[in-house]
Amino acid sequence: MTKSFRAAAGRHQHVLQGVSFSAEAGAVTTLLGTNGAGKSTSLACAQGLLRPDGGTVRLLDQDPWLAPAQLRARVGVMLQDSGLPPAQKPLAYLSHVASLYAQPRPVAELAERLGLNEFARTPIRRLSGGQKQRVALAVALVGSPEVLFLDEPSAGLDPQSRQVVFEIIEEERARGRAIVLTTHLLEDAERLSDTVYVIDRGRTVAHGSVAELIGNDSPPSLTVSFPEGAEPAWPAGVTPRREGGAYILDAVTSPALLASLTSTWEAAGILPVSLRLERRSLEDAFLALASEASHDLLEGSRP
Repeated sequence: MTKSFRAAAGRHQHVLQGVSFSAEAGAVTTLLGTNGAGKSTSLACAQGLLRPDGGTVRLLDQDPWLAPAQLRARVGVMLQDSGLPPAQKPLAYLSHVASLYAQPRPVAELAERLGLNEFARTPIRRLSGGQKQRVALAVALVGSPEVLFLDEPSAGLDPQSRQVVFEIIEEERARGRAIVLTTHLLEDAERLSDTVYVIDRGRTVAHGSVAELIGNDSPPSLTVSFPEGAEPAWPAGVTPRREGGAYILDAVTSPALLASLTSTWEAAGILPVSLRLERRSLEDAFLALASEASHDLLEGSRP
């Protein structure tokens, strides 16, 4: 049986108006969009929690809305609002969930990996946001699912816990799981994603690999800062833009340009306090796509 996943939802109370995405086994597929873009509704349809009134949704070759228990046992879901029972204690609840599966992962192993033993005796309602996230991820993983839906899995976590979550996601991908991820942390999306779908106002407006969306063939930009009070010099024809205390050149197209810049600063006796040369990030690409989609929608609404 195929482990591919595809969802294409039509209108649901005018929230979705042309969302289409697919997620393959052994890959991380990420949905990006601003609040209200339609990500959560899309995932709810894909998970069988909402019934779309148009379009097609297939989860492991079946309709998730009509899913039998056998299909649900092959899917793990981590919701952003956790959906955890507030009065339960983490390990007791995780053990209960594990008992519902034919071949669950060892509870002790998950608890150790995600640090649940630190607050095993604390009711879920008294946990911090980051602690609840760790419990919710353990619940999503304990059934050894073939498809994983992870909604904001690293939200509220400390750096060490985020690293553990990243490692787990990469391990699940290596095991051949199909992972569907949503996050507002674009740095995380850039690090983890194999394919990214950008959703805006209920439509899929772009998709591709991180490299395709960023455009790795575009020239890098240079960001440079100088000591306070210094008047930086620039070669003839070079006009950077100013952002706060830094100067930015949007396209550094050759080593000769970089050499010309440093030679000019040397002649003027100016040493930059910071200098960063980098290609644009997924955040830059996302903001550009969102702006373009908004412009197209505005143009289309004009008489």
